[in-house]
Amino acid sequence: MRWENLTDSDHARAADTALFGADAVVTRTFDTPEFRGITFHEVRARSILNRVPGASRMPFEWTVNPYRGCTHACVYCFARKTHSYLDLDTGLGFDSQIVVKVNAPEVLRRQLASRRWQGEHVAMGTNVDCYQRAEGRYRLMPGIIEALTERANPFSILTKGTLILRDLDLLTRAARVTEVGISVSVGFTDAELWRTVEPGTPAPERRLEVVRALGERGIGCGVLMAPVIPFLGDEPAQLRATVRAIAAAGATSVTPLVLHLRPGAREWFMAWLGRHHPHLVRRYERLYADGAYAPKWYQRRITRQVHDLAREYGIGPARAGMPRRVAEPEHSRPAEPAPPEPVQLSLI
Repeated sequence: MRWENLTDSDHARAADTALFGADAVVTRTFDTPEFRGITFHEVRARSILNRVPGASRMPFEWTVNPYRGCTHACVYCFARKTHSYLDLDTGLGFDSQIVVKVNAPEVLRRQLASRRWQGEHVAMGTNVDCYQRAEGRYRLMPGIIEALTERANPFSILTKGTLILRDLDLLTRAARVTEVGISVSVGFTDAELWRTVEPGTPAPERRLEVVRALGERGIGCGVLMAPVIPFLGDEPAQLRATVRAIAAAGATSVTPLVLHLRPGAREWFMAWLGRHHPHLVRRYERLYADGAYAPKWYQRRITRQVHDLAREYGIGPARAGMPRRVAEPEHSRPAEPAPPEPVQLSLI
């Protein structure tokens, strides 16, 4: 494996400073049902704050990714390509060979304390899910959230994992001192489609329970309706059922995102499509003939349909992960420095 110069962006692979060396890797397996067949590569990272490349479409500049690889095993995951940088397989290897940055909280504390750090917004869950199954064993997110809270540093989390509810008290505490944006990813509610394309994730209805639970604690939660999968999850009735369920869960917003197929993910997804829906292969080849993204006309059509449904069901403007600060009585809150300016987050 290549472990030198490990970063979370192919633009950053040429970084001069390695984030950790091969001698820092400890490989473990656990003989428990939930981790059977999974290998964990524990590493001690030298840096955990990753700058997003300037050419990226993302509306934030910094990310924290405590894991690489993901047991959610989503067949379309765009992050699959990053496993090839380590000479790991982007198919089954991405699903079962998980890199764990075991010292992520302590490294983050150090970096946030640097005089060079300006308190910029930090996004999590934008590469692989920080609340995937491994988090139940390694428990990296509580320390990460605490480090950000100590500095009143604004942050956001995107997840398909229900494990985020374990940290509900920490998130509530953080939302009292800084801007916290939470988004849950639910692209569809079709049970058969979910079982085949997202086999390692909690069911969509369980993810929507997360939205409801966060709202009950005063933390507004948006839904990233992603991906909308052409010809499998884009029928008007399917879109309606999904938006209706999102609205019923109390989501503050819904943002649709059509499936995109970058290199690494494209090969794996198309192989899956050939096995499960061979009649759709040619249609996909035509739809994605010009690259990783579906044509603009198709994206606009889906966006218009979802926004129309959102208005019908009473969901506000599509702004995923709208940050919310939890209010508390003035007499119960000690005097604090003025918090950073609010960050409005859209994860597309």
